[in-house]
Amino acid sequence: MLNIIRERLHQGYRTLNYPFASPSISPRFAGLPSLEPGSCKGCKSRACLAACPTGALRIAAEGPELDMGRCLFCRACETACPEGRITFTHEHRLAAYTREALIVRGRAPEDVDQPGIRPARGEQKRDLSLFSRSLKLREVSAGGCMACEADVNVLGTLIYDLGRFGIEYAASPRHADGLLVTGPVTENMKKALLDAWQAVPEPKIVIAVGACAISGGTFRGSREGCGGVESVLPEGSVDVYVPGCPPNPWTILDGILSVAWKKRMAK
Repeated sequence: MLNIIRERLHQGYRTLNYPFASPSISPRFAGLPSLEPGSCKGCKSRACLAACPTGALRIAAEGPELDMGRCLFCRACETACPEGRITFTHEHRLAAYTREALIVRGRAPEDVDQPGIRPARGEQKRDLSLFSRSLKLREVSAGGCMACEADVNVLGTLIYDLGRFGIEYAASPRHADGLLVTGPVTENMKKALLDAWQAVPEPKIVIAVGACAISGGTFRGSREGCGGVESVLPEGSVDVYVPGCPPNPWTILDGILSVAWKKRMAK
């Protein structure tokens, strides 16, 4: 027992003062995409499009556009682009309130990586301030590979300490304020997800975590998958999208906190 106490004192305080302090993330982490504006008509190879495994990239008249809802953040397009128009920053705050807001056009803001609470991209579909002091989420793994699930579960450790924000995972959807869904929603999990959603009392929220939950990810178009949460739940039911494959734990935490970011900023 004395050794345990001694080791605990040696470790000190490990919880990061997030979001008011910048997290330590691997330099290999691929964050918010930054796309150089301008026409790509002069590029004949279209190597970036061929390199993307999920069709997340398209070439518009104004230049490249990248859908973070499909993107695996594998950086294949960044490597393939002969003109260097596509780069990935180190910004981990990627969440969005709307599906359209996940589409990146143009350069990333210059103040990326600055600590502090930021709203998710886009406009909230409805007022979520009701959940600012207490939020209970039922996690639903709808056929995922366990990568997103592992990064969701790690938020309960002392470094992230999800509970200090008044956010906890509920054992039953009947005791939850909403669902946190991972995975592409396989045919076998379609009914289970619908049952869980119907069991959550109103008002309820839905957070889609990972490319699979948002768009189907690498399983998009598979006959065994439904193509993500919005293909199963009623239209407009998803309140926050957290892209990534899998998203970094700090990205997921930021996405959950963005549910009621205005009241948290006021504290």
